[in-house]
Amino acid sequence: MNAFQTPSQLGVRPAARLATGLVTQSLAWMFVGLAITALVSWVVAHDPSLESAAQTLVLPAIIVQLVLVIGLSAGIRRLSATLALGLFFVYAALTGFVFSIIFVAYSLPTITLAFASASAMFGASAAFGFVTKRDLSVFARFFMMALIGIIVSSFLNLLVFQSNSLSLIVSYLGVALFAGITAWDIQRIKNGDLAAMLGSMEKASVMGALHLYLDFINMFLFLLRIFGGSNR
Repeated sequence: MNAFQTPSQLGVRPAARLATGLVTQSLAWMFVGLAITALVSWVVAHDPSLESAAQTLVLPAIIVQLVLVIGLSAGIRRLSATLALGLFFVYAALTGFVFSIIFVAYSLPTITLAFASASAMFGASAAFGFVTKRDLSVFARFFMMALIGIIVSSFLNLLVFQSNSLSLIVSYLGVALFAGITAWDIQRIKNGDLAAMLGSMEKASVMGALHLYLDFINMFLFLLRIFGGSNR
């Protein structure tokens, strides 16, 4: 039996209307997720008791986030689209809970600049991924290797080197990497690869939203490091 091949690998493309619908739905859920994150983060940051809880529980919250995103990615085929969407929103809310500490660590102008820059870069990358005829899946292995390299470099710098220069270099590379991954994710959604793998347009829109959400969040965090502006 032949291994599963995506529509992109087979050279098959969904109709333009369907492709646009897949991308639009994924982006719509992503924006809802970002709105939930921003709202929760703002509410927690402006409530002293909640902010204190966030600082105390940040590590358990991050662990729950990892469990959620891994569980959602691994179990999406067994979950209903509604439950998967609900778990995505829970993940977005937990991200907002953790991100509330950003309002303490960084000035509002810096956060605003990083968010605006991330939005512009995400939009440009998504547009490129949607219109380009080049198959971006050829870069998939490079993206994964680069991601591992950035994660390892970040941990080494945090635990060993503690170099501001290295942190800045890694941040610039991280922005470039997630710009490329954003374009690739948009192309995968547009070409129907996620829908074919999951056998459901609804589930594909949720997974597409999760991927794009993570792309944006990581781009934002790297830009926040670059712009600095710490209040402390």
